[in-house]
Amino acid sequence: MRWKYWKVVLRYGHVGKRNEVSVARYLLTEAHYTPVLVMDQAAHMPGVKHNGVTSVTEINRDAFLEGKRREQENFFLQKMKAFHKELPA
Repeated sequence: MRWKYWKVVLRYGHVGKRNEVSVARYLLTEAHYTPVLVMDQAAHMPGVKHNGVTSVTEINRDAFLEGKRREQENFFLQKMKAFHKELPA
């Protein structure tokens, strides 16, 4: 199976009144995905604001792996993922 790698910049809310934080997320999809499909998938991720997708860019595998490493070091994402794990299913 073939894959595509994406860098998606998302705006997250709940960081104070009328404030937001933009975070780059790195997604792996099947080869048939288009930027529109990736944008729709990213828009439904937890914590993303309405109209929160800022940009979608196809990247190579090396950039994807480096981006995933940076995601693990991002304090905001660490806190958000911990919060969403505590919510009931």
